[in-house]
Amino acid sequence: MALNPNKNMKIYYSIKEVAQMLGVNESLLRYWEKEFPHLRPKIVSSTGVRRYVEKDIEQVRLIYNLVKVRGFKIAAARKYLNENREGADRSNDVLETLISLRDQLKDLKQHLDAAIV
Repeated sequence: MALNPNKNMKIYYSIKEVAQMLGVNESLLRYWEKEFPHLRPKIVSSTGVRRYVEKDIEQVRLIYNLVKVRGFKIAAARKYLNENREGADRSNDVLETLISLRDQLKDLKQHLDAAIV
């Protein structure tokens, strides 16, 4: 087993943890695994437990962005990922950066509002 240099970051995540990160049901993640060939978390054969690594979670976030945020149908999202993988990754990175900036601006606004009062 490889050493984890960042003790705060896990190597493996359960399906429950991944579902909570995105605010979706575990059953939706299982469905996406069937529909998207790129999403294949490791399954421990003796227990059937799924183990998601960071790469899998990034894939789930990308699918979430296409289906839940941008409103793609499953078939259209699958086609988009197959035909424009690099563009989909860039689009997802931009969206995550914008969400992070929005959250930072909200925090800044709250601090400014508190300082004014």
